[in-house]
Amino acid sequence: MKTVTAIIGGTGLTELEGPELIRQHDMTTDLGKPSGLIHEGLWMGHPVLFLSRHGHPHALPPHKVNYRANLLALQQLGATRIIAVNAVGGIRDDMVSGRIAVPDQIIDYTWGRESTFFDGDFLPLEYIDLTHPYDETLRQTILQAARMAGIELSVDGVYGATQGPRLETIAEITRMERDGCDLVGMTGMPEAALARELNIPYASICLVVNPAAGKSAALITMDDVRAVIGMGMGRVRDLIATCLQQS
Repeated sequence: MKTVTAIIGGTGLTELEGPELIRQHDMTTDLGKPSGLIHEGLWMGHPVLFLSRHGHPHALPPHKVNYRANLLALQQLGATRIIAVNAVGGIRDDMVSGRIAVPDQIIDYTWGRESTFFDGDFLPLEYIDLTHPYDETLRQTILQAARMAGIELSVDGVYGATQGPRLETIAEITRMERDGCDLVGMTGMPEAALARELNIPYASICLVVNPAAGKSAALITMDDVRAVIGMGMGRVRDLIATCLQQS
């Protein structure tokens, strides 16, 4: 079966430079419209789909993203694996600004989101095993690509998914650290679970764009975050391009 890689871009990756654009899909699924146009193209000779999670321009807050429509649309367009890009805060000491991490676990603190296809309305009730929320084969492909490209990164980490769009308090980050979280973001769930429900291998590349609350004496400013994104997303794109060369 032909490998079709879907890339879901987060904050800082609303457009993807590199692929040769073939067509754009303006879709409506049975669960509504995805966040925006889905771009279909070839990158390194490999078929890719690209969707900006927050829309383009960046407009949809994390709790209002139609994750179900996004994943359903990608499935309908033939995605056989999904690489999600997430901008996150760093909790663990080595998760400093500019660090890339490939998490292996998730803790979900979100609420009120449409988080399953198996809701008894769209599809009958089913249960999935999310013991390992990220596909290990795809994770290892990303880690191998990092070695090939000479990109230093963290090979694991626990992603704590919060509701947003506000950033967290010091007390909340302290609690998350006690829970075992290494990274904090707002979009990791229900995306990973929905991909598992559709049986599409899914993994995340996280770019740490700021220290989490209480992890730095300085206040977190959006100017600082944008500066880190500007410097770091190029390495994320290089990492994805190297992943495609292995396909």
